[in-house]
Amino acid sequence: MTQKAPRILLSAYQCAPGQGSVSQIGWEWYSRLAQRAPVTLVTHIRNRKVLEAAGAPLPGTEVIYIDTEWFAGPLYKLANLAFPRSEHSVFLVSSLDYFVYDRQVLKQLKPRRAEWDVVHVVTPVSPSAFTVLTKLGLPVVRGPLNGGLVTPRNFEEYMKADSAWFYPLREAARPFRTLLGGGTPDVVFSANAATERGLCAAERKHSRRMPEIAADPNFYQGTEWPSTPGKENPLQVLFVGRLVPAKALPLLFDAVRRVLETTPVEVTVIGDGPMRAQWEAAAAPLGASVRFLGAQPSAVVAEELKRCHVMCLPSVRESGGAVLLEAMSAARPVLAVNYGGPAELVDETVGRLVPAEGPASVIEGLASALQEIMAEPEAWRARGRNGKLHVQRRHSWDARIEEGLAVYAELVGRPLPAAHETEQAECSGCLDSEHHAVPAGR
Repeated sequence: MTQKAPRILLSAYQCAPGQGSVSQIGWEWYSRLAQRAPVTLVTHIRNRKVLEAAGAPLPGTEVIYIDTEWFAGPLYKLANLAFPRSEHSVFLVSSLDYFVYDRQVLKQLKPRRAEWDVVHVVTPVSPSAFTVLTKLGLPVVRGPLNGGLVTPRNFEEYMKADSAWFYPLREAARPFRTLLGGGTPDVVFSANAATERGLCAAERKHSRRMPEIAADPNFYQGTEWPSTPGKENPLQVLFVGRLVPAKALPLLFDAVRRVLETTPVEVTVIGDGPMRAQWEAAAAPLGASVRFLGAQPSAVVAEELKRCHVMCLPSVRESGGAVLLEAMSAARPVLAVNYGGPAELVDETVGRLVPAEGPASVIEGLASALQEIMAEPEAWRARGRNGKLHVQRRHSWDARIEEGLAVYAELVGRPLPAAHETEQAECSGCLDSEHHAVPAGR
């Protein structure tokens, strides 16, 4: 390497492959930065088993584990008792442990501050999860953050089941920011406009746009449709995600029921969660037109993407939408609701956004799109091809990491080493093929 890369302290409270979308984000940044720069990962001890199974510490890196289970364990049990059906609310309550973790990181690593050039707090992704690591006296990057999404109107049934009344309480920590010593990072990556609006005034001055999700185009290989949908060949629709109220899967079932007499459709559901039994019952009248596969590894998801014609995410409150990028990277068109994260990822060149005015508008929009795919298969096949190119150009993990490295170099005043220079000079730090093929999380 002819130019020194910045030495990075990467704080990822959630960081583990295959353990959910936020943990996957932490893992993607750690595993890919490890190929380009000296990295010290600091993370919660609950991630240790999965990280070590994945090969951590990766060559040329160090991993430091922070143990706050004395607080996190009881908090998680309490949250599950209070919100048995809302995983999102459980996540919000149990994430309060992050503030204990963050202060412990500062206490433990302050004596070693001279070992790093820049600090990047990559997870959690909530805008309200401020950090005290600004007290290390080093340049600090925060994010990409994703939050600030207002609860949608006219979907009361789904939002009530998801304990949506609790969402505003996630901002409860904000008034304690100054009291707890939270500082303003030098750069804040914000996933979307809603997130940026939710930042405090000082953070907005340092905000730069970067989605928190991405895909690995090399994992989900783009393939042509297995066959053109028609009367003798049902339209294959795929859903992937947690079966929680906000995903609103019954809206897709209702759309299928509306078109089934004239448009043969089969829906494959990959995922599990508290709503599975209820939604299986809701799909029962559709018979063999719907099959539930439960939670599946990424390899199975990749195979199901090959056999489907379109990915549908009927979620009415989706901050991100990583499964949409995964589908695009597999050259599949996508259907989603025009709200939140999907609204910033999907357009008519790669799929269709349906109106978010209420359940009826979503059902009508999905039904119309399903019929259109059958009537104009070549146009929708082209949308899939466009999606593949879109991910390669704008939403690959490599593109995210490259942008992050450029910001680190800017903050510490060093030139950015070229990717090929890093790989040639420090090939011992490169990951093996198994680590290169880590997919984006759910």
